[in-house]
Amino acid sequence: MIQFRLDPHSGVPTYLQLVQQVRQAVRLGILEPGDQLPTVKDVVSTLTINPNTVLKAYRELDIEGVVEGRRGVGTFVSARATHAPPPDVDGLRTGLRRWVEGARRAGLDDEQIAELFADTVRPPAKARVA
Repeated sequence: MIQFRLDPHSGVPTYLQLVQQVRQAVRLGILEPGDQLPTVKDVVSTLTINPNTVLKAYRELDIEGVVEGRRGVGTFVSARATHAPPPDVDGLRTGLRRWVEGARRAGLDDEQIAELFADTVRPPAKARVA
């Protein structure tokens, strides 16, 4: 089951962070058709957010066809939400974990690691122009 994490400094609305995390988990094969999402009550108690925020995220995912709500049972990843995970996603994840461990050994904190990763994946505009 997915465990949501929020970044209050990202500038991304809370409901959209939840939507993006579910989309990503489906895309990477972490969540598969039939898997149940945490209940609204569980998300609210874990993240201390408004239930309407979770409902909005789940409703958007339902409209997109990523999940389907089953009255009285819960919210489940839809069979229509099948995405083949990238080839060797487990190997890539293992390599990335090693890279993160190396970055931590080098003294970088989580924010610095995220910035370095983002800078590598999407170089600053100034670097792209040249």
